[in-house]
Amino acid sequence: MFMDRLMEKVKVLKNPTVMGLDPKLEYIPFSIRKKNIELYGNTFKAAAESILEFNRKLIDAVSDIIPAIKLQLAYYEMYGTEGLKAFEKTVRYGHEKGLLVIADGKRNDIGSTSEAYSSAYLGETLLEDNVTKPVYDADALTVNGYLGIDGIKPMIDDCMKYRKGIFVLVKTSNPSSVQLQDMVVQDGRRVYEVMADLVSEWGKDTVGKYGYSPVGAVVGATWPQELKKLRARMPHTCFLVPGYGAQGGSAEDVAGAFDNNGFGAIINASRSLMCAHKLQRWNGKFSEEEFDIACREEALHMRSELQKICNF
Repeated sequence: MFMDRLMEKVKVLKNPTVMGLDPKLEYIPFSIRKKNIELYGNTFKAAAESILEFNRKLIDAVSDIIPAIKLQLAYYEMYGTEGLKAFEKTVRYGHEKGLLVIADGKRNDIGSTSEAYSSAYLGETLLEDNVTKPVYDADALTVNGYLGIDGIKPMIDDCMKYRKGIFVLVKTSNPSSVQLQDMVVQDGRRVYEVMADLVSEWGKDTVGKYGYSPVGAVVGATWPQELKKLRARMPHTCFLVPGYGAQGGSAEDVAGAFDNNGFGAIINASRSLMCAHKLQRWNGKFSEEEFDIACREEALHMRSELQKICNF
């Protein structure tokens, strides 16, 4: 199962880091962008090729020290079909480099539409003559569980069939999440606690050898107390934890996400890795052209900080 594969890579690398590849053109060195504009003009094609080159260099820099990457689909969809091609090629390149790949799309809908989303990202799509083929072939997908089990069941089925995983939104890192997620329902639970209990229920019959089901949860690093409480509440649920680094989350903030063996969570950093050369910590040490070298140094620093709290 996906969570077993993920925890195995975390164990081997002694690193629960995930690199988020959420590229904006402004993050990419001008030399790369200029080259592609000269080749393709000021087009979506040029933007997508720049993104792909940027992503590949970042992956090359850290593929031997991190277990996974996470691609936020919005940053690819905004460039249309060319952007989605860059997404697909990045997923493929990540796999070639031995990385697990999480598609961050927060998808869901009613059952039949959820099946279509699941086919696109987790399973396979049916063609003529009963031929099925994978499309984007991510290893895991972030999903919105607020439509209930009929929107989640097709994805769980594909997780079991294709050894994939999902991460359900439970307590997101953005400040305004409290507007809905912290509301108290009739039985005294908060909305995010209701969702946490549903996620636990959905995954209870699919727990793998590391003690975690393929039905994971998204819990933000910006809520350290909630992280700790949810870890106790959801002992068999692996957490995807965004909000580390540029959003303000630290190693101390995410400590409560891990179990006693240092497993059960993966910590995502996006801008702080993609744009590491701009960080105060590396001020003056790396040029814009050395973004990939800076990324590796920051990834090593992040690994060191997380190893302290995971006791690897």
